[in-house]
Amino acid sequence: MADKDLRINKQIRVREVRLIREDGEQGIITTQEALELARDQGLDLVEVAPQANPPVVKILDYGKFKFENEKKVRDSKKKQKLLKLKEIRMQPKIDDHDLDFKSKHVKSFLAEGNKVKVTVRFRGRELAHPELGLEVLKSVLERLDGDYVMDKNPAMEGKFMSMVLSSKSKSGKSSKQITEQNAAKKGTTAKITADKAAHGLAVKQEETVQLKT
Repeated sequence: MADKDLRINKQIRVREVRLIREDGEQGIITTQEALELARDQGLDLVEVAPQANPPVVKILDYGKFKFENEKKVRDSKKKQKLLKLKEIRMQPKIDDHDLDFKSKHVKSFLAEGNKVKVTVRFRGRELAHPELGLEVLKSVLERLDGDYVMDKNPAMEGKFMSMVLSSKSKSGKSSKQITEQNAAKKGTTAKITADKAAHGLAVKQEETVQLKT
């Protein structure tokens, strides 16, 4: 639930709530009692799991809580913007020296976490020999020593043949796969937290995340 949807203080109109205290202890008390506890501490009563029965609340500084969450969202967006699609262009008859040089650039971009589009540009009669471009792209891959993930296989696009690569982590997953896996883990963690709060039981997390390569 988004911060703007969270009910706080007098907006919480149910009769009873499950209060999770700062030390982790929890218990069911009347909403009025919870409001008085929050007021005594100069803080807010925030409903964090309205779907639970009874709803789960916490006593905290809502202004600070909202600010920190918004900051996390901004920081996440900044990181996403930093990751760009870089492009390296070359010709079918590129010599080994230039191929080594440009392949190092590809490797450097991938190491920074960027996606890289490697493009071979054909001119005139070169268009009759697309296999030359394919050989160039294969040579680039050989120089990367497997340290990449193929996001888009080599394909002709007009006068160009290109492929798209992304960085490969130590676990062997692309940056896209890692993002999806982290999102799945956060979703599972959030569900487990809500279940614990709702039932007061120890819940063991067991998840299997299958990602497309």
